[in-house]
Amino acid sequence: MNVPEDLKYTVEHEWIRLEGNRATIGITDYAQDQLGDVVFVDLPAVGQEVQAGGNLAVVESVKSVSDVYAPLSGRVVAVNELLKDAPETLNQDPYGEGWIAVLELTQPDEVQGLLDAAAYIQHLSGA
Repeated sequence: MNVPEDLKYTVEHEWIRLEGNRATIGITDYAQDQLGDVVFVDLPAVGQEVQAGGNLAVVESVKSVSDVYAPLSGRVVAVNELLKDAPETLNQDPYGEGWIAVLELTQPDEVQGLLDAAAYIQHLSGA
């Protein structure tokens, strides 16, 4: 399983790439594997305010429909329009072209509550 060292993670299987006061968010390799083939992604609106733990997006696969939770509070400043026409990108490249949204953080201290790669791997192993 692919768990890049340079990202942060949540126990709900979102990944976060931090760049200054912005966070790019997607679902992990584990999450996309559990979902199966993704067929639709309901993206947030640019400008939407989200709270940590609140709903950010919805991913529909052949197996189920799953919420993607905002790992941090902020304002959506970009969404991955590619996912509208090619939702399978979440399966093919979850840490690259398969990103979901970019947040401008309103409470940067929340970053302290995220997992690093080692802690996320430990979470996956059930330890």
